[in-house]
Amino acid sequence: MRSLWAGAVAIVALSSCGLTSNPQASNGKLEVVAAENFWGSIAAQVGGDRVDVTSVIASPATDPHDYEPTANDARLIARSGYFIVNGAGYDPWASKLAAANPVPGRRILDVSALAGVHEGGNPHMWYSPHIVAEVIDRMSADLKQLDATDAGYFDQQSTAYRSAGLRDYHDTIATIKRKYSGTPVGASESIFAYLSPALGVNLITPPEYMKAISQGTDPSAADKATVDRQVTTGQIKVFVYNSQNATPDVQSVVGKARAAGIPVVQITETVSPAAASFQDWQTAQLKALLAALGG
Repeated sequence: MRSLWAGAVAIVALSSCGLTSNPQASNGKLEVVAAENFWGSIAAQVGGDRVDVTSVIASPATDPHDYEPTANDARLIARSGYFIVNGAGYDPWASKLAAANPVPGRRILDVSALAGVHEGGNPHMWYSPHIVAEVIDRMSADLKQLDATDAGYFDQQSTAYRSAGLRDYHDTIATIKRKYSGTPVGASESIFAYLSPALGVNLITPPEYMKAISQGTDPSAADKATVDRQVTTGQIKVFVYNSQNATPDVQSVVGKARAAGIPVVQITETVSPAAASFQDWQTAQLKALLAALGG
C-alpha cells in the first residue's frame, strides 16, 4: 500500500500547479469530498444544491479497512474545498493525501477529532446517533464559513435534515429503546457498540472479541468460548453481524445462532445499496432489528 500511496501523491504533486485554490467548482458549487459515503450522504443533504459531493469509498463491496487509494483519489482530494475524513485510524490514507496536497481555503472535518475518539478507539462513529448529530452541526458551520452568502440556506438544510430527514431513523431508535430496553443481544464486532447504548439493549459480547473481529485479528480462545456459550445457551435474543466482514469465526457463530433459533440481523459498514441515503440505510437496518426482537 505504501508504494501505491506514494505514487498517488507523486502524480498529484506533478500536476498540482494546475489546481485552483478556489474551493468553488466551475458551476459555482462547493466541491466536497468525503472519504466514505456515510459521511458523504449526510454532507450532500446538509449542503443541498450548493454543493457537489463525491465519496471516495462508495461501493458496498469495498472494505474501508484495506482500501488502497489511487492517483485519481489524490487528484479529487486536492481539488476539494471541503474534505471529510473519519479518522481514528480508519482511513489514514485520506489525511495523508490531504496533507500532501494542501489547498488554501480548504476546510477538513476529521470526525474522530470532533468526537474525541483517538486511534485505537472504536472508529465506527457513524453508528452513534449522538456523534451523527455533532457532525451535522459541524458540517453546517463549516459550510457557512466556506460560503457565507448561503449561510441561511445551510441553516435551513441542517434543521430540515435533523427534524424531517432523520425522523424515521430517530423514531425507530426510540421504539426499540421503549420496547426492548435491557434485552441481551450479541454482535460480531464493534461496529454495533455505538448503536446499542442508544437503543437501550444490553450488548453482552466480550468487547475484545468484537474489537478483534473488527481489526481482522483472531479473538482469544476464551472470548470465542464465551460467544459460543451465549449463543448455544440462549443468553442472547438476537445476533447482529457485519455482512461485509463475515470471517470464518463470524460465519460459525451465525450458523450456531440460526441452529439455536436465535434471529440474525445483518448490518453493513458502508451504505448499502450504495445509492441509498444514510438515513434510509440505517433505518432499514434498525427496522430489521426491531422485527427480529419481536416487532
